Amino acid sequence: MDYEYAPLRLPPNVDRSTAAAQLAIQAEFSGWELARVRLFRDGTRQVVLRRRRVTQPQPGLSY
Repeated sequence: MDYEYAPLRLPPNVDRSTAAAQLAIQAEFSGWELARVRLFRDGTRQVVLRRRRVTQPQPGLSY
């Protein structure tokens, strides 16, 4: 199975519930799923989303 990946970096001022809400919206409307989350000492989160690659166009990420 082939996936496409979208790396995101969330700043330290974004709290956990806000980050979860943003990622849930992307998952519901664009088909992304959470592949990895890394939390750094300064509070920055590095998030990697993935979704199956298909031939028909799908909506991209909205920031």
